[in-house]
Amino acid sequence: MSGGVNRRDVLAWGAGATLSPLLRLPKAFAQTATGAAADTDTGPRHGLSVFGDLKYGPDFSHFDYLDPDAPKGGRMVFNAPSWAYNQNPLTFDTLNTFILKGNAPPRMELCFDTLMVRALDEPDAMYGLVAESVAISEDRNVYTFRLRPEARFHDGSPLTADDVAFSLMLLKEKGHPAITQTIRDMESAAAVDAHTLQVRFSGTHSRQLPLIVAGLPILSKAFYTVNDFTKSTLAPPLGSGPYRVGEVDAGRSIEYERVSDWWAKDLPVARGAFNFDTLRLEFFRERDIAFEAFKKGKITFREEFTSKTWATGYDFPAIRQGRVIRATFPDNRLAGTQGWFFNTRRKKFSDPRTRQAVGLAFDFEWTNENLFYGLYERTQSYFQNSDMMATGKPSPDELRLLELFRGQVPDEVFEEVWVSPKTDGSGRDRAALRQAHDLLKEAGWIRDGKRLVSADGEPLTIEFLANGPIFGRVIQPYANRLALLGIDAQFRQVDSSQFQARLNTFDFDVTARRYAMASTPGEGIRQFWGSRAAKTEGSANLAGIASPAIDALIEKVIHAESREAMTTVARALDRVLRAGHYWVPNWFKSTHTVAYWDQFGYAEPIPAYDFPVETTWWYDPEKAKRIGRSD
Repeated sequence: MSGGVNRRDVLAWGAGATLSPLLRLPKAFAQTATGAAADTDTGPRHGLSVFGDLKYGPDFSHFDYLDPDAPKGGRMVFNAPSWAYNQNPLTFDTLNTFILKGNAPPRMELCFDTLMVRALDEPDAMYGLVAESVAISEDRNVYTFRLRPEARFHDGSPLTADDVAFSLMLLKEKGHPAITQTIRDMESAAAVDAHTLQVRFSGTHSRQLPLIVAGLPILSKAFYTVNDFTKSTLAPPLGSGPYRVGEVDAGRSIEYERVSDWWAKDLPVARGAFNFDTLRLEFFRERDIAFEAFKKGKITFREEFTSKTWATGYDFPAIRQGRVIRATFPDNRLAGTQGWFFNTRRKKFSDPRTRQAVGLAFDFEWTNENLFYGLYERTQSYFQNSDMMATGKPSPDELRLLELFRGQVPDEVFEEVWVSPKTDGSGRDRAALRQAHDLLKEAGWIRDGKRLVSADGEPLTIEFLANGPIFGRVIQPYANRLALLGIDAQFRQVDSSQFQARLNTFDFDVTARRYAMASTPGEGIRQFWGSRAAKTEGSANLAGIASPAIDALIEKVIHAESREAMTTVARALDRVLRAGHYWVPNWFKSTHTVAYWDQFGYAEPIPAYDFPVETTWWYDPEKAKRIGRSD
């Protein structure tokens, strides 16, 4: 966009801009009641958080959501509900998970230790694993980690600062784009001695970047000096984490075996975690087949994401006999940005009015009632289910910020935030379709018989790309409504490898994706909405969002100096993103709907910020015996 303020001024909040005290909070934070180090303390500390607050003191014994006396043993068999980097929940052809090439199985990260680990009952706090402590320079540009001398790789070789430095620099140079783009403000990592690591940042990095770096996998320098890190391979890597690769059937299943003599098993951050002797992931191309496997007991834990199955499918013998438990757990995390994302790199989707019109043709109310059994709510925000979600008109603080971008962002961001209108639920809401028709006409589309064409005579067609059939039943009625507007919409299913390859190279019209975000957004959101990511193959910016104003707001979110300021900027960012109509928002529910064979135990309360049952639950042999199982 042209006009408006200079990009440099935007990043500096604008020359001479007058800001609310909320947006000028000082960096210093008082020491917490639990003994957490103040944000200005440069001495060694046992934990880190973005804004300096820690729940657990230096002498804590275990995380509250874990049972330190949880028994070890047994196994859990499941499908991975989420994944990272190049991981694929439907198949795999490599065990190298930290590069773009290939499809790796989810949970490979369990084989690798990190400097620090997250506490799942805090928004962003981390505590030492390989790192015993960390000291921060006064300018906050240098983090010095003191490593535990007892840290070991699975072959018994020592894990040293040289390994960590090697890992961080290798990931920065050759890792998956989600890593390389996120840590670009990490300038260097170097071993001072065998147990001291110094990580230097650019000075323009966010408060969260050091935590992101502290959570990256530690690789063996000796192993990757001999083995090529950039290649796909089914050879198990040398790790140091609580699990190692066990039985592998490429594309079908993988087992992770608990390392019984894991060097860190008695540390406070690990006590009560990683209880299963075996974690087995089964891979199915079709959800219905996976469900049948669960009903037969081949799968022992399942999180249900299909409303029809949840509403009608859980009436089989094991349920009626009480051998399978059906349960709902609260999900307090951001709901995530789930929707159909337009590839705005394609000319036909370059006009936001076209995108808005296509979105208006989706009748969520009809879909929810007729296909989802009323189980969902409509997603409206990129920060749904959080305080960062924009509502109503901008607050005075939001307005002061948004004024910096007047002329660069749609005028509507200064008014009521965009909300997808509620339809009459008929499936043919005339008011919504009429508004969509008018927007398409304004965008230059011309009705040619039953088709909608551009001024050049090119018909408006949409291919909804997917790697499974699950969205087919939703897309077909949607396509019928789009046809009323003259748009030819088709559902296209491809195999999972082709699907991932096409997403990596942005070779699609529209595709569905859900992105989960941390409660404290960090560098990772550049991958979702940043201009650089829009040009980087394999990035999460599927929509191709490239806006200087959005880039500037992203930087303000991740560099905010208080949670209050972060929330204000995120709301402003949410307004601009929603006004861009880069997606057709889908739906969400604020619960985990799960079913499992009644052979597990877990501690309460369930952690608020994640739900990793495979690392927090345990196998209960007495329960298993009662239901006639011996896993």
